[in-house]
Amino acid sequence: MANASTTNSTLIRKWFDEVWNQGREATIDQMCHQDAVGIGQAQHGVEIHGPEHFKQLWRTVRSAFSNIHIDIHDTIEQGDKVVARWTMTMIHTGTFVGVTPTNKHVNVHGISIQQFVDGQIVAGWDNWDQLALLVQIGAVPEPKLV
Repeated sequence: MANASTTNSTLIRKWFDEVWNQGREATIDQMCHQDAVGIGQAQHGVEIHGPEHFKQLWRTVRSAFSNIHIDIHDTIEQGDKVVARWTMTMIHTGTFVGVTPTNKHVNVHGISIQQFVDGQIVAGWDNWDQLALLVQIGAVPEPKLV
């Protein structure tokens, strides 16, 4: 029998593969607890509450980008939490934040922490490069830091 940390690593990989790579909305209903809270998935200061709210964000992203694929590079587990370091690639084929489709290939990096209870996500914290996404589709100019 697998220990809890192995199970959580498997669960986070299943979440990203089925929800994002395969586009399976049913997995959101299956794996996202009704009272789950998400921080960092959407714009600054907005929390996601439950599967229906997450599906709004998910549908927005999926309608604006095609060929979405997330590669998980590493996972680190501690207790009921697991961290995944990932890269998302996709093509901007629909309107997103007011920007009409550019057909540009987009590459974004991020880190996600998910807390699981009985195989469901009860909390999630994401830190991903939203600025890089906006720069790549031309929504904002590229900042020059040096």
